[in-house]
Amino acid sequence: MAQITAKLVAELRAKTGAGMMDCKKALNETDGDLQEAIDFLRKKGLSAAAKKAGRVAAEGAVVSANKGNVGVLVEVNAETDFVAKNEAFQAFSTGVALAVIEANPVDLDALLATAFPETGRTVAQEQNHQIATIGENINVRRFTRFESGGVVTSYVHAGGKIGVLVELQSTVAADRVAETGRLLAMHVAAANPQFLKRDDVPADVVDKEKEIMWAKAKESGKPDEIIEKIIVGQINKYFGEVCLLEQAYVIDPDLKVAKVIEALAKEIGGAVELTRFARYQLGEGIEKRTDDFAAEVAAMTK
Repeated sequence: MAQITAKLVAELRAKTGAGMMDCKKALNETDGDLQEAIDFLRKKGLSAAAKKAGRVAAEGAVVSANKGNVGVLVEVNAETDFVAKNEAFQAFSTGVALAVIEANPVDLDALLATAFPETGRTVAQEQNHQIATIGENINVRRFTRFESGGVVTSYVHAGGKIGVLVELQSTVAADRVAETGRLLAMHVAAANPQFLKRDDVPADVVDKEKEIMWAKAKESGKPDEIIEKIIVGQINKYFGEVCLLEQAYVIDPDLKVAKVIEALAKEIGGAVELTRFARYQLGEGIEKRTDDFAAEVAAMTK
């Protein structure tokens, strides 16, 4: 039997939102395997892991920039929200986004070696300069760059907490397509889709969802043939939650996003296709220190 530490219980609770004793029980039942414990809690209906998997745990900003048919998102992290609002930090973040547009780096290392606009320094050198000037650690964490034959639009929400890129392929009415693209980017910010369409959802993910749905439904005592029909409806509902084209449009919930695209194509008299999107949430997946909470958990697990 693996040792169930206070830190492990705290990590499971942070990822699932379940109670501490439920987390401890789940870890005991799964011999300390964190992923199996998450699935155990979900099967018991005690976890919202799918919605809480990307918890915000860092300061900084997500910024966007557009030039012609190119759009980029960049996340730059800082230690405090105070520094994130600093003009020098904001100027640095914008400069990094512009460097991504111009240089089209293949990865983060290439970006750091790229020239930072109007300074004669590289992005890495400018980052170090800002660290020395501001007095706080700053880190360029990630970027996404879309270059399209159609239209790329961006949207940044809540002062840099969430950033979105949306690409629409169309050869007509670029301004009207861009207008809809921005609304769709706002939708993505609010609805947080995980995939573009159901064919993009990996088979093992679908199988895991079905397994969890089956385990929960089985507890109701219903016969297997009834459960199978229930699972069909539940998996379609799941696709409607995680696939952008199947989501209810936040601006008009009576419409699916796919229908919004169809209506736009009919309006402008030309083909329109929503081909890809990117969504950054600031600090997603970065853990903050939780010393006090860990002590609380330690007391519960003795």
